[in-house]
Amino acid sequence: MELKRVVVTGLGAITPLGNDPVSFWNNLVDGVSGAAEITRFDASKFKTRFACEVKGFDPLDYIHRREARRMDLYSQYAVVSSNQALDDAGIVGGELKFEAGSEEELSNAGKFKMNPDRAGVIWGSGVGGFQSFMDEAKNYYQGDGTPRFSPFFIPMMIPDIAAGHISIRNGFRGPNYATVSACASSTHALIDSFNLIRLGKADLMVTGGSEAAVTEGGIGGFNALKALSTRNDDAKRASRPFDKTRDGFVLGEGAGAIILESLEHAQARGAKIYCEMVGGGMSADAHHITAPHPEGLGATNVMRATLEDAGMTPEEVDYVNVHGTSTPLGDIAETQAIQKVFGDAAYKLSISSTKSMTGHLLGAAGAIEAMACILAIEHGIIPPTINFEHEDEGLDPKLDFTFNKARHRVVGAALSNTFGFGGHNASVLFKKYAS
Repeated sequence: MELKRVVVTGLGAITPLGNDPVSFWNNLVDGVSGAAEITRFDASKFKTRFACEVKGFDPLDYIHRREARRMDLYSQYAVVSSNQALDDAGIVGGELKFEAGSEEELSNAGKFKMNPDRAGVIWGSGVGGFQSFMDEAKNYYQGDGTPRFSPFFIPMMIPDIAAGHISIRNGFRGPNYATVSACASSTHALIDSFNLIRLGKADLMVTGGSEAAVTEGGIGGFNALKALSTRNDDAKRASRPFDKTRDGFVLGEGAGAIILESLEHAQARGAKIYCEMVGGGMSADAHHITAPHPEGLGATNVMRATLEDAGMTPEEVDYVNVHGTSTPLGDIAETQAIQKVFGDAAYKLSISSTKSMTGHLLGAAGAIEAMACILAIEHGIIPPTINFEHEDEGLDPKLDFTFNKARHRVVGAALSNTFGFGGHNASVLFKKYAS
């Protein structure tokens, strides 16, 4: 069968660098770090006392107080970012969906009528309602043993509820579910949405991911794994992918929302098109629950699968937004995989890790890093990998990691990698739209 072309028509972002796509992008390009001392709770006794928190976010600016109280923060991020993306796509408050009149009348008036049965939501989150779970557990164990739980505890906690909220608010009755694959969650959501559209099973998908894991359990749990940086005296420079002195990732939070549509659906309603999504790949390391395959086997396989899915060659890719978490093993394994996949073309690539600025948004990382690729294509700018100071002998110095300063470059195609605990790997590929 002939597959439909899929395009990006809307973006939304709640991030440690800004609470809309423009602020997020401008701060990426400027090399701004989102890291600072944790304000969400007293972290003074933790090994890591800083994170990349979202700043200046008030859910009541966007959501009614009663509704907001029934949502975990990760769902609030999801709802607000998806509203931004729908507005950006020209679907303001479901306006297109609720056009009055019959299809014949609308057609005669030259108006576009959207079919809510063919609009869906696939949303990723690695953890879901982490804070809600912790709050309810603390209330129980600090009480007298009487089981008093909020009737909204389960709906606030489960990772799929964000997709439900977005669907309910917009009346989208198409495919609706969550993807949960640790740090690859929102990339898997993008791939599933992409496949549904190109197979003709949906016209429009709201996709992306959100996470709000800057909690006692989030920091404490990752500290116990020895996964987080403990550079408490220099938080803004703690996330330093590819630097010899890197000592772990910096936990981030937020959300990224992307509107994907079939090309013909976007054209029929006169939508702005950012770029085209052309491929997605998935693989497993089948090696270890937290460590990457030492030879980057899963990463190699997923990038090859993505290129094959897109029908593109390594030479056609200009930019790779790497998983690049700033861990000693992960950065090297991913770099080796890039060299295996791209061969000599690897030395013509621009590579960067935007986690050096945003921190690691876990299940939401893939969405905001895909957005960085989309905006790199639109603006012709490679965002930098900041905080690089010391060369690592395990990395090839001839590779272009875009250290410390953004660089102007025509970006015809950009690939984003995400790898999660459990050995889950997912990559997506975007290219400049041509009619």
